Formats: sequence, structure tokens, C-alpha cells
Amino acid sequence: MSELTLLRPAEGARTPAHSGSVKSTALTQAAGELRPGRLIGDVVVDLGFATREKVEEAVEIARAQRKPTGQILVEQGILRHDQLARVVAERYGLDYIDLSVYELDMGAVNLIDMEAIRRYQAVPVGFLEDGTLLLAMADPTNVLTVDDIAMLTGRRVRAASASIEDLNILIMRLSRVEQSVEEIVDEEVQAEAELVMDEADKDAPVIKLVHSIIADAIEQGASDIHIDPGEGDMRVLFRIDGVLSQTSTLKRSMATNVISRVKIMSEMDISERRMPQDGRFALTVGGRRVDVRVTTLPLVYGEGAYLRILDKGVTVRGLESLGMQRTEQDRFAYAIARPNGAVLVTGPTGSGKSTTLYAALGAINDGSRSILTIEDPVESRIAGVKQMQVAPKAGMTFAGGLRAMLRADPDVIMVGEIRDRETAHIAVEAALTGHLVLSTLHTRDAPSALGRLIDMGIEPFLISSAIDCIVAQRLVRVLCQHCKRASKAPESLLAEYGLYESEAFEPVGCSRCATTGYRGRMGIYEVMSITEEIRSLVLSRASVDDISAAAVRQGMRRMRDDGIAKVRAGQTSIAEIERMTTSMI
Repeated sequence: MSELTLLRPAEGARTPAHSGSVKSTALTQAAGELRPGRLIGDVVVDLGFATREKVEEAVEIARAQRKPTGQILVEQGILRHDQLARVVAERYGLDYIDLSVYELDMGAVNLIDMEAIRRYQAVPVGFLEDGTLLLAMADPTNVLTVDDIAMLTGRRVRAASASIEDLNILIMRLSRVEQSVEEIVDEEVQAEAELVMDEADKDAPVIKLVHSIIADAIEQGASDIHIDPGEGDMRVLFRIDGVLSQTSTLKRSMATNVISRVKIMSEMDISERRMPQDGRFALTVGGRRVDVRVTTLPLVYGEGAYLRILDKGVTVRGLESLGMQRTEQDRFAYAIARPNGAVLVTGPTGSGKSTTLYAALGAINDGSRSILTIEDPVESRIAGVKQMQVAPKAGMTFAGGLRAMLRADPDVIMVGEIRDRETAHIAVEAALTGHLVLSTLHTRDAPSALGRLIDMGIEPFLISSAIDCIVAQRLVRVLCQHCKRASKAPESLLAEYGLYESEAFEPVGCSRCATTGYRGRMGIYEVMSITEEIRSLVLSRASVDDISAAAVRQGMRRMRDDGIAKVRAGQTSIAEIERMTTSMI
């Protein structure tokens, strides 16, 4: 065994370079010392995975069938695949790596191609502090594989035992990412706006790295990619289900080239590093058209890049799929079915407002009405709907576009966002002159939207006459249905939410949900119909608290209460409702 290729735990640093963001259970050092000749059955018993009797029975079967003892232990259900990997690591004094938890470093993965990964059944997953490459293997005792990877990468290699099941899942995922990268490269070669790349350029490390990061983000369903410079290495984070998590680190020496590559793809000025820039590019990944909006910022430690992924292949959802309770859905459906008036959807950025508006358009788009939209950007294309995109540099703003749309004989108008007094005033007037107006506004809850319009300078008598319904919403993560468990929250907290112990669940984490305990997101809502009482309160410039109290008396369910109902249904957790609604109390 070459000293330069395979290191045992005692011979080198074992902490990954990005250990601060890796769960402590991801990389486990062998508990005992390496003892040559130690039998696998002894290790199984020592680790408490099985009794001596069951192990001896498995050994006899293994001898009779001429199979490895470990294989028999798994086939009989005595060991799981991850436990067998732990046993192998302990037996040979190597590390065990839990691939369902470990944060993959795409910089390490890209050191060898997928053909080599499949051939060797081994994946470089990260770096140690001294630059040693960490190699996940189902058979970490295969010295020839370790030596070959060391020669291919030109690095010291440290083998770690991994579950064959987790390794196969990872290789399948990386294969899909590779296919997406090839699609991206092929599209860039064909695009007239891109510089022509020859075959050598396609395989350039930086280009391959950037493409693999984007493809991996799309594969994992990320909505945003953050490429953050630091004092040392550069971090790459994905926002998945509304939560940021670090996925890899980029060596400082590659940071500038990575940002430059993103700028080239976004048609930005790569020589300008002192000013923020905005750009965009489009890709086809897995047969889906994906738009990527890019912003770069000059930060203390260098330029950062922030990519928003807009999947054009996402279909418009129906009202019933939004997750509204029946009463709220009926109120909303009644408001959007009216021939005129304004319906507003409020909430912070990333709360799903556009999805709700698209669902509304889908519900009323029956071909009998002319529907026009002005958006920034157009996130989904809807057949039968005339959609425009704002272009500030060309003078096309929300207000300007909305004014032009009113001359095009529309029945329904959707304004992506009311940002200023001019847009608000035109939208309100349109609602009063026979048009149905749908739009979004940034407020913390539904009643606050009325106060926000008054703050913008819109007269209360116009607001009370024009607005028919206001929806406020947040997105909470949905509990993974495969691993959720009954909540162990204190009785005092359960009592605060009006829940019994049997009604609340909490996240655990498994391979299906990437160990987060959550999979996907759903909305929590409050839908406020503008009744005569509320109109009178608006005219008298009543406080938001007074309007809220009146709306609740008339049956409005607060967002927090909607969230509690979804906790009771086992769909989300108390922690998620706390996270998304605490600021609203």
C-alpha cells in the first residue's frame, strides 16, 4: 500500500475543509485500533449490531454458500448496508462516511470523469485540511483503485468506507448531473450569442465546474445558487425549500475564474469588478427550459454571484393544489370570478405569490376574456394569456406597461408587483372602471395591505371601492412522510398551539429527504374578503389592528391558525410555523 495514496486516521488530519457545515455524524473515525486478522463477525458483535449467535449462524451459511459473511448478514436482514460499511471501516481502521449526510464538494467530484467513477465504483467527495482527497468507496481495501485515483488526480487520497446503497444513489444522481452538463455545453456551443468553444474548451476545469454546479442545483430542485467569497475559500450554497445549505467549497485560486465564467454566460462585463451587475441566461436541462437570473456584487473578499433559477417547464397549478382550506379557497375563487375589482396577494419575496396568481389566471382563463399580464420576469408561459415583461432600460416599467395595457381592451389585468404610487393608482382606477386586476404587494399580513396602499398615497375612498379580496401567505416546509415522528415538544408549547401530543409531528431525516426531515413546501394562508364593515373602517382610516379584529370576527382564519391546522394534519411541524409566523405576532 502506497503511503502517498491511502492514509489511516492516525496518519493525517481528518476534518474536511468545510467541516463547519457538515453534520458531525457524516465522517466517523474508527473507534478501535487496527488489529490484523480481526474477523468481521467480531466487529459486528463489538459494535452491538447483532448477537454472537446470529453472527455465527450467518458465518456457517456464508461458508456453505461460499459468500462473504457481510453479504449474508445483509441478506438475512441482520445488518443494513450502512452498518456493514461501518463494520468494514472498523475492521480495517478506516473512516466511515455517511453519504446521505455528507455535503458533497463538486470541486472534488470533478477531478475525475463519470466513466472513471462508474468503473471504480468510487466517488471523490471532498478535501481534508491538508488537501488530501477523500474517496468514498464500498470496498475501501481495494488498493489498486486508490492508487489509480491518486494517479488520475495527482493528489494524496484517503479512502473511506461508504454504504453501497448510498454510493449507487450518489452515482445515479451524478450521472443525471453529467447528462445535464452535456446538454448545457451543447446548447452553449450552438448558441449564437456565446463564444464558440472547441472540444478542449468544453472540458476546461472551470467551465465543467460551473456547469456541474448549475446542473446539480437544478437536479436538487434549488431555487437559488449563492457563490459567496470568503476570507479563505469560496462557498457554494443552494436554497432548497426556502432554506440555504452549503453544498461545496471552491479553492480561492479558482474563485475569480468561476465568477468570470458566470459573467460570460450572463453577458456581463468581466472587466468590471467594482460595480454590481445584472444579467441572465437560459438553458435546457432534462428537456425543460430553465431561465437563470444573475446578480454579481463586489464584496469585501471579492465578487459574489447569486443565481435565481426559473423553471419554465413548471406547469400552472390549479387552485385546489395550492393548499388553501376549503373556506379560504371558496373566498378566493369567488373574488377572482367577479368581472371587476382588485385582488391582491401579499407576502415577502419567495412566499409563492406568483404561483397563487398563476393559479388564479388558470382558473379564469376560459377563452371568453382577454387577459394581459406585465411581469418581472415572466416566470411561466400560459397559453391564451398575453404576457409582457418589464424592461426598465427601454422605459417599460410596471406603470408604463399597465397604462398601455388599458388601451388594449383587456378584461383581466395581472400586475407582477405594485411597487410605487403611480402603479398603485393606475391599478386601483382600472379596478374601478370595469377590469379585474390581480397583483402582489409586500406586506406581512392581509389587513396591512390596506394600510400600505394608504401610505402610498391612494385615497381611502378609492381603496374601499376597488379592493375585493386580499390573500396573505407564507411557504412552510412539508414533513417527509417517510421519516416524520411524533413530536417530543414540551407540553407547554403544545398547549400554546392548542395541540395534543398525538397531533404534532417533527422532522427526523432520511435519504429520501436528504436528511433534512422535510420534502417540498406548501402554503399557509389568510384570505380577507372586503366586507361593508371593513370598507367603513378603511374610509374612517381605522388602524390595521381594528381591521384585523373585524376580519377575524367575520370568519378570516389567521395565517398562524392555518399553519396549526396543517400541523394537526401531520403536514408540517410546529418549528416551521414558528419560523414563518413569529414576526407576525
